Amino acid sequence: MPLIDVRDLERTFVVRKRAGGMRRTRTEVHAVRDLTFSVEAGEMVGYIGPNGAGKSTTIKMLTGILVPTAGHLHVAGLEPSRHRTELARRIGVVFGQRTTLWWDLPLHDSFELLQKIYRIPIERYRANLAAYVELLDLGDLLDTPVRQLSLGQRMRGDITAALLHDPEILYLDEPTIGLDVVSKGRLREFLRTLNAERGITLLLTTHDLQDIEALCRRVMVIDHGTLVFDGDLAALHRKGGSTRTLVVDLLDEAAPIEVPGATVRRVEGPRQWLSFPSDASAAPIISAVAASYAVADLSIQEPEIEDVIRDLYGRA
Repeated sequence: MPLIDVRDLERTFVVRKRAGGMRRTRTEVHAVRDLTFSVEAGEMVGYIGPNGAGKSTTIKMLTGILVPTAGHLHVAGLEPSRHRTELARRIGVVFGQRTTLWWDLPLHDSFELLQKIYRIPIERYRANLAAYVELLDLGDLLDTPVRQLSLGQRMRGDITAALLHDPEILYLDEPTIGLDVVSKGRLREFLRTLNAERGITLLLTTHDLQDIEALCRRVMVIDHGTLVFDGDLAALHRKGGSTRTLVVDLLDEAAPIEVPGATVRRVEGPRQWLSFPSDASAAPIISAVAASYAVADLSIQEPEIEDVIRDLYGRA
């Protein structure tokens, strides 16, 4: 059985609006509809979509905060809304714009409170805390009140708090929002290590698509409450019809290059841009160009995932 099993999931909200006088209109909004997917233990999955697509609603149902209107949902063999307490011991949740830490307490005191709440065996708690403090460089911050931490420092504290009780699944909602480039890189490396060494399953929702490219082997795209794509990044590029670009610097200006499998999109002096399908090999195109033209330099530009996703949303 998959660690996360979702079939035909739906969540409907009722919205009432004033329609003049004492009358009100009643409208049903389908935040999630016909949502089906499964996640195996140890996977790192990106769950992306525009604002209002249904990402947060899905996460709230997976954690038991919301009850589905219809459909089948099991996480770690449990029905989340009926077994919230038991499930809480097996999952960790990090919201980038909210904290689970106590605002006025030193960071270390927040961790000790969580040890009591989750009833973590003291030896296991100390071992986990020592490991995460070292990996996330929190040693100098343990006596600092949470309200005095920077956003990046607080995020590292929140991730430690979510992992102290050894969850099987970690839900991450915008974990790198507001972080600088160095902090983002450090956090991504930590998450890769966490998945590789401890086998924790990661479900990541984010608007920073570099997080997806750096961490996730699989991507799910949701739009208007419905899954419009589920596969790896290469398949996402194919579905979006994305292209790679071969940038050719010739020794002298020339007419547009003509080689099989590529099309010239732009010419500026001796430089030419040739596009070809993202799933095609660049080797035969490069060989053909080098055999027929005097080449000074070559480079390949990979397609931007933002463009692929934007195109996919447009189609949806």
